[in-house]
Amino acid sequence: MSGETRPLVYVAMSADLVHPGHLNIIKVARELGEVTVGLLTDAAIASYKRLPYLNYSQRAAVVSELKGVHRVIPQETLDYVPNLRALKPDIVVHGSDWSTGVQAATRTRVIETLAEWGGELIEPQYTEGVSSTALNKSLREIGTTPDIRRRRLRRLLAAKDLVRVVEAHNGLTALIAEHTAVEVDGSRREFDAMWLSSLTDSTAKGRPDIELVDLTSRLSTLKDMLEASTKPIIVDGDTGGIPEHFVFSVKTFERLGVSALVIEDKVGLKRNSLYGDSVPQTQDDPDKFAMKIKAGKQAQVTEEFMIIARVESMILGKGIDDAIMRSKTYIAAGADAVMLHYKSKDPADYFELTRRYAELDPKVPLVVVPSTFSHVPESELQAAGANIVIYANHLLRSAYPAMVNTAETILRSGRAHEVEEQCLSIKDVLALIPGV
Repeated sequence: MSGETRPLVYVAMSADLVHPGHLNIIKVARELGEVTVGLLTDAAIASYKRLPYLNYSQRAAVVSELKGVHRVIPQETLDYVPNLRALKPDIVVHGSDWSTGVQAATRTRVIETLAEWGGELIEPQYTEGVSSTALNKSLREIGTTPDIRRRRLRRLLAAKDLVRVVEAHNGLTALIAEHTAVEVDGSRREFDAMWLSSLTDSTAKGRPDIELVDLTSRLSTLKDMLEASTKPIIVDGDTGGIPEHFVFSVKTFERLGVSALVIEDKVGLKRNSLYGDSVPQTQDDPDKFAMKIKAGKQAQVTEEFMIIARVESMILGKGIDDAIMRSKTYIAAGADAVMLHYKSKDPADYFELTRRYAELDPKVPLVVVPSTFSHVPESELQAAGANIVIYANHLLRSAYPAMVNTAETILRSGRAHEVEEQCLSIKDVLALIPGV
């Protein structure tokens, strides 16, 4: 009948990789009425699995061109209910694959909400032989590009309340950072990015952590990590060196696809910050360090690359006021994030520092490295204002005692049999590397 109002049909999807399963759902939906697609935002997707390859705008552009799609609106959470109550659709269409498993509760809420106005849930048969998970796995095996990897950290900061980063110091640990994931309360939890630490890179090479490992050697480690992974990388740049050298480091790391370079406001012979004031360490003049940040920002080519200022005031006993003053100065100079470094096991002063930092205007993302106060859970760090948490040295620190134990056991036993249960099989070792 001419002018007849068609039923409103709602379809929610991520649509990072559009495949025949998506097209079948849209086909069924358009035969039932006028189709509105609730496209999950980056933040909604990142709340339960890896950030999508395409951002929301890119995915919306694709979905809006699919035959039968009348409009695309954002779905801000995994929960359909806010959009359903706003739209009051006559029909919701979803594949039959969500009646069991982690999505079962979501399905129940959809049915209960639709009942409030007599809406209906239609569930076409799930399209067999198509798996978004398998497609994503294939894409990871293909790899990434420097541009895609570099911009990913900023996308993560925009999409997630807390970005979780783990240290890696070679290709093998990069593989661990890339693939390790667990299920927590029905959601997939994994590391979002990697930290190339000067401490663990130096230690893995059997060298002291005094900037003895030069840029060429560090780039060799970075190359191994880049080839083994697709996740963004934050590089520990120590003091950054003199400004004239720092600008070349910025250009080099940016070109390779690194997302961020962290430099600390100290001068002279680099000593690990956790020594505190027990060894001679000199903090840079804040205005001179700000000039280094400015030089680096002027040297970079892309908007995505980040320079993170690491403030050492609490390490060197300068106090909260000095740390806040320096944070203001470095932000004004163009720092894209601030790392407030801290070494006490008691986080009370640190939480006061982060409270003061939260009052800054303007402020930039806050990076926290809780190595000495590891008992504090991520939820408390996030509540204190942390945007990025870095587990800065744990893969190396856990690997060393395991390897020493294996070596000592072989020596005591005069054979390797006693350590076999602690070791991967050769078959599993070979399976670690994609394509083998």
